[in-house]
Amino acid sequence: MLIIQIIIFITSASAIWLVSRKEDWRRWGYIIGLIGQPFWLYSTFVNEQWGIFLLTFVFTYSWGQGVWNYWVRK
Repeated sequence: MLIIQIIIFITSASAIWLVSRKEDWRRWGYIIGLIGQPFWLYSTFVNEQWGIFLLTFVFTYSWGQGVWNYWVRK
């Protein structure tokens, strides 16, 4: 479970840092954020953190919107 927590930390911190940048490579933050979501879902499900588990679906949708707007629709 430690590896899951490390992946969550790296993907979440990197994604937030990237999307807050002004440069064009900020769009990578949405990809990294989306990559981290399965680990969030797994961790919150296994630990029965139902509120955060449901919130993770909102975050997944939000990261997905960023991917759509900055990668697909561009």
